[in-house]
Amino acid sequence: MPPTATFTGEKLMELLALVKESDSVELKLTVPEVHHRSTALALGMDPLDAQIRQVVFFDTPDLALDKEGVVVRARRVQGKGEDSVVKLRPVVPSELPEELRASPDFRVEVDALPGGFVCSGTMKQQLDRPQVMEVLKGDRTIKKLFSKAQRTFYAEHAPEGIELDDLSMLGPIFVLKLRFKPPELDRRIVAELWNYPDGSRVLELSTRTATNEMFQVAAEARAYLESNGIDLSGEQQTKTKKALQYYVKHLND
Repeated sequence: MPPTATFTGEKLMELLALVKESDSVELKLTVPEVHHRSTALALGMDPLDAQIRQVVFFDTPDLALDKEGVVVRARRVQGKGEDSVVKLRPVVPSELPEELRASPDFRVEVDALPGGFVCSGTMKQQLDRPQVMEVLKGDRTIKKLFSKAQRTFYAEHAPEGIELDDLSMLGPIFVLKLRFKPPELDRRIVAELWNYPDGSRVLELSTRTATNEMFQVAAEARAYLESNGIDLSGEQQTKTKKALQYYVKHLND
């Protein structure tokens, strides 16, 4: 989660420039699978407080969207409804059209993790009724999950000739999301456990912060995690990348 300690001066300047033009920063850390249980115990995480989520991605069998930095997904959330997202990464905030930045459904955020960072632009829509399951069952087209603004954003950045309804469904994947606020940190931490069909799992810890508080929050988060014996040096994994690669490999199963 604390991202800045290993950055060179040049990378740090790049990060600062992106953060200055972004809406928020999310500090992230993935925990090695061998330490999942000890981390949950050390941080007092109760799985019975977790929210159930189901996430499905859409891409081509050769991951043409992923190669262009485009992420298309839909999500079902226990007790909260459904949403859809079209995301582009990386982006340079200052190069985005003003009308896009002005949209209430569009957000620019920097994801920072140990050793790296990426700035993304996300167009999100809250679905007004349950629709994702209809798409999963083949009773509704993929395109119907996305607003006009999302479809326009997709068309501007997806490879030419690949329509939303041409995409394959990759998933769904079962996710547990837990929000908790440690008294010694006085800041909300989010834990997401992504459960893949082969039995493997990714545990990600994160916290979102205002852009002008990134360094302070990163330092506080590092101190909190280290004081609880959490390993900050493990290899970082990307939830989305792992999901895409798994489901493409098993697309015809």
